[in-house]
Amino acid sequence: MAQKLDVCIRGDGMVGRTLALLLARQKLRVGLVTSAPKPSQDVRAYSLNSASRDLLSDLRCWPDATHATPVQHMRVWGDDGGFIHFESPTPEGLTWIVDVPVLETQLAEAVRYQADIALLNAPEPAALTVVCEGRASVTRAELGVNFEVLPYQQHAVAARVRCSTPHRQQALQWFTQGAHGLEILALLPLGGAQGDTASLVWSLPPERAKDMRTLSPEAFGIALEHASNGVLGQIELTSERAMWPLQLACADHWTGNFADGSAWALAGDAAHNIHPLAGLGLNLGLADVAELANVLKARETKDYWRSVGDRYFLRRYERARKANMAPTWAACDGLQRLFAHPDASVQALRNWGMKGFNSWGPAKAWAMQVVNPHTFFA
Repeated sequence: MAQKLDVCIRGDGMVGRTLALLLARQKLRVGLVTSAPKPSQDVRAYSLNSASRDLLSDLRCWPDATHATPVQHMRVWGDDGGFIHFESPTPEGLTWIVDVPVLETQLAEAVRYQADIALLNAPEPAALTVVCEGRASVTRAELGVNFEVLPYQQHAVAARVRCSTPHRQQALQWFTQGAHGLEILALLPLGGAQGDTASLVWSLPPERAKDMRTLSPEAFGIALEHASNGVLGQIELTSERAMWPLQLACADHWTGNFADGSAWALAGDAAHNIHPLAGLGLNLGLADVAELANVLKARETKDYWRSVGDRYFLRRYERARKANMAPTWAACDGLQRLFAHPDASVQALRNWGMKGFNSWGPAKAWAMQVVNPHTFFA
């Protein structure tokens, strides 16, 4: 009879695969529940910070320079003359724009060659089940966990584009007030330092998002050129367009026990969602699994006698992640609401603040050291 798993991970996305690799290093018996391949083209790219890069590099899953483009400049335009510019003080860059299909492939290959990870068609009993199923998690719903959702009146439209002007390792973002409300456009550099392709994330009021998704490729490119003020020249759509509703959400508790006494924990989008203007989604999910793996690593020393499903470990994980994320949720939600406010006096204030911040060297230097400037990017 096969041994019972130590950990069963439900969800084989990037967060689930990363956790599986981390726990297999601790010689735990890990099961990873796989899902059917996505039928549509994956157009996503993520802005990853140095902590995520170090984690993935340690797992030997960091993409090459063509598929992990370092950002040397970040430029953000407000809706009435506001502007902020960050420049990297080193050749390494401020952040990295990573091609999601490439990263997913590298993680999948690493999992395939890890003997301590069993690929499963369905969940199996384990001392600890970690739910990494994404924002629409079925397991979370079955557990009856309250998932408090605050919908934004926006949908994201994502795609890949080619530009007539090379991106020169710039990440660009525009906040504008359209006829139907706040619009946030981000163009993120792809294809390496000399590339001319970009990942697009355009947060729009729902009806306008639907219109943008159904425009002809030519009309969509023209609309993008107009919205980006021609900074990257002519823009050609090179992929399908994905669309999804945006929300701020968090589970009221992230850990607990099944009826049989075994433990469960939520991680990644199954535990929390955030607006893409922050560029933090995958970073937060990777931070979740890094923290959980670090907490469980204590079993190798003083807590060797505890099960991986012990409440002692799970409470530490939940407390640490909630404390770390609370300021991030507040800041990102506040930024979205600040720019969504239609009042002219608020508009003047936010743009005045952007210009003042951009011209005050000490404040920018502090932000570069303390507040990762990629907070501004989808």
